[in-house]
Amino acid sequence: MDFPAHLRPSSILLAPQVADKWALLADMVRALQASWDFSEELYEVCLRCVLEREKSVSTGMEAGIAVPHAAVDGLPTMVMSMALIPEGLEFGSLDGKPAQVVVMILVPKQEKLMHLQTLTEVARRLGNQEFRQALLAAASAEEVLRLWN
Repeated sequence: MDFPAHLRPSSILLAPQVADKWALLADMVRALQASWDFSEELYEVCLRCVLEREKSVSTGMEAGIAVPHAAVDGLPTMVMSMALIPEGLEFGSLDGKPAQVVVMILVPKQEKLMHLQTLTEVARRLGNQEFRQALLAAASAEEVLRLWN
């Protein structure tokens, strides 16, 4: 998968200062809006979809990983945002540990197969502890993109 095609430097948040996961999710969707020049209406739809998904079941996994995701009507292409939080953020994760690497994936509603393939690939890549540590040590968004290649 060509992550840099869906993840832009301006949608990568390095050590964001947020109060909770809800604020982080809103910041990540706002970064996507700025990166992909979404309308305010599409921003609202994306945010609503992400929040509804997160309220139904937390997307916090294990080992400091969270992968919030949603299928969105009206989204023209798959987009991704990423937040790297070295100190961690409570995310309701399966193992009870705070999330340090958060990858948001939004896909067009009609792209169900792409949604599943992307979730699988992101989980596989983030399952590598050395990769996660390299992401958390990255000094710039461009370095994060190079690591995904």
